[in-house]
Amino acid sequence: MKNRVLIIGSGGREHAFAWKISKSEKVDKIFVAPGNGGTENENKTINIDIPPNDTASLIKFSKSKNIDLVVIGPEDPLVNGITDEFNKEGINCFGPTAEAAKLEGSKGYSKMFMKKYNIPTADFSTFDDVDAAKNYAKDQTYPLVIKADGLAAGKGVLIVEDYESASKIIAEFMDDKKFGEAGKKIVIEEFLTGQELSFIVMVNGNEILSLATSQDHKTIGDGDKGLNTGGMGAYSPVPFVNKELNEKILNQVIKPTVKGLKNEDVYYRGFLYAGLMIDENLEPKVLEYNCRFGDPETQPIMMRLDSDLFELIDNCFKDGINNYPIQWNSKVALGVIMSSKGYPESYESGFEISGLGNLNTNHLKIFHSGTKMENEKILTNGGRVLCVTALGDDIHKSKKLAYSAVDKITWKGKYFRKDIGFRVMK
Repeated sequence: MKNRVLIIGSGGREHAFAWKISKSEKVDKIFVAPGNGGTENENKTINIDIPPNDTASLIKFSKSKNIDLVVIGPEDPLVNGITDEFNKEGINCFGPTAEAAKLEGSKGYSKMFMKKYNIPTADFSTFDDVDAAKNYAKDQTYPLVIKADGLAAGKGVLIVEDYESASKIIAEFMDDKKFGEAGKKIVIEEFLTGQELSFIVMVNGNEILSLATSQDHKTIGDGDKGLNTGGMGAYSPVPFVNKELNEKILNQVIKPTVKGLKNEDVYYRGFLYAGLMIDENLEPKVLEYNCRFGDPETQPIMMRLDSDLFELIDNCFKDGINNYPIQWNSKVALGVIMSSKGYPESYESGFEISGLGNLNTNHLKIFHSGTKMENEKILTNGGRVLCVTALGDDIHKSKKLAYSAVDKITWKGKYFRKDIGFRVMK
């Protein structure tokens, strides 16, 4: 019997999931809530106009359409307990419960969790009082990192170079509520140097299956300058991750995290993402946890995944995911985010995108993030608009192919970083 899948979310990650799951012979229909202009045009896929946080409507829809598997893309619904509600109805929902998603939902909680279970991370302190935070910042070594405790769509992390900047940012977070309730509490931590690494695994209770490594480019400007964003591009695999470093990450970070959750009586089923800083001695420290797949890491990783994604996720509801014979394409995938001018702050939407025709091949895929279909036209509908993702024999070839496609796509105010993959190429 063929399966029906509901994917929840509207970004590039969800488009990549829909595209990959549509290739499964075990699936005959995919619904994406609410989806975007790209998911609308995928094989077997239909967009449905239900927002990700309208859990009651999503459950009602799932029952009416006999959905076999629900896959949650974004973090908000997970932190708000969508999986718990689907579990009560007996519908397979892939994503951690609200209790498990606190690892991402509260930076303070996750730092205390790491401290408790000896998981390597930056030194830190948490604050819910402005004056106490400012006093602490006076005596610290700079640069410092200031983080909103709650969810801020990847933008609630700022690096400050001196006390004056720190004091200003602390006030913006806590007094001016720049990130709403998310910044009511903050974490101040030491600034780590090295190479960032996205290490994503699938977890089912005690079982762990590692996925391909990737590296995100978080800041808006070339050379890693400027404001933090949800991510401006990524590539996979990461060449400095050898067998020894892989084992170290599993033994020092992933396994203690999974054991710690079990010790806290928390059952974890879903993607678990450790954002790591790897220093010059190849020692890992955790920057953050995400309780879902990263975006834009999903896009290059899905380009390289040769296994059936539906089957992989379905296996997490049975035993044996840690023994799954996962297959990867040996080529390098690189994705470039094309965004609206002004992102991650204010930007305009609703511009027609031209040049998308006939670009998709076996080695190139345009994943939509912030787009919508209107009167047969694709319009911009968000800060991050597209992720142009290419597969090549090496990073130079995948970069060349991706950027040649970026040059063919246009709309009013398009913006992109020109240096995705630059760290490897140095």
